[in-house]
Amino acid sequence: MTRFIYDQFTKQYIQELLKQLGQIETSKTMVSERREIDIFFTPNPENVAAASHLGLLGRLATTPALFEPFSNPVKPKEIRRCLVKVFDIEAEFERQAIREKRRLTPAESPRLWVLTPTASTAVLAEFGATLDLENWMRGVYFLAKGLLSAIIVIHQLPPTPETLWLRILGTGKVQKQALQELYQLPPDNPTRETTLELLYNLRAMLEARQNLAPEERELIMELSPLYLQQLQKAKEEGIQQGIQQGIQQGVQQEQRLLVESMLQVKFGSVDAELAQIIEALIEIPTLERTQLIWQLSREQLLARFDREDGV
Repeated sequence: MTRFIYDQFTKQYIQELLKQLGQIETSKTMVSERREIDIFFTPNPENVAAASHLGLLGRLATTPALFEPFSNPVKPKEIRRCLVKVFDIEAEFERQAIREKRRLTPAESPRLWVLTPTASTAVLAEFGATLDLENWMRGVYFLAKGLLSAIIVIHQLPPTPETLWLRILGTGKVQKQALQELYQLPPDNPTRETTLELLYNLRAMLEARQNLAPEERELIMELSPLYLQQLQKAKEEGIQQGIQQGIQQGVQQEQRLLVESMLQVKFGSVDAELAQIIEALIEIPTLERTQLIWQLSREQLLARFDREDGV
């Protein structure tokens, strides 16, 4: 899958699923070396018990965690870069503890979770990664204890409800099966609805691209039936209410939420300046709108609509 789109989807996906459990930082920059952590999570101790509904993902979120997801099989040099990040953040934690005149406890030490669809035996052996089947499941490989790190091979995880929220981030048949399991969850499951909304946004972003890879086209096709079903359901509900104006407002609201979500994924948040151009973005065709958001910088996007307003 296209690396940039996958990265943005994964960051927002993990952020949305874990935001009720603690503090999330995406693209966290280490002050000392200007290294960026994809996702840094700090749990709220009061919410640790609530993490159980996320299965394995929730278990990973019971301690401070660095999440480094990869869309393609992780390479040794990428693992080494991730290890440097966990050492850097641990050093920051140690300095903070010294300033507070206390010791850093094991529970406070951050852990690195490298998420990869597959990993070769040679790569795992190079880092001494081993399974701990007494305490964890197949697919979770731990590096030496002092490295505070593990590699999660998503395609090796057992296909159980406990692993569903991580298998969504897999590829090919593994992701397809996870999507089928997601569809079968009760409609009132809040995590199901949050995930589907993010997947619909991902579908829209992929549809706007050209020269899609076969697996990207397959993902669009996999998401399309339920996506169209949701649209039809919303339309029927509007008709039952007998208010045509309400239908139009619903469509506009859906467009607004989609645009806001795309801006948030691209720029991290929607501030007052970006909020002012949302209505203008809604008015232009979907393909053109998506291309503008993904191709232009924040300054270029604001400048474009400033010029149009001045015409």
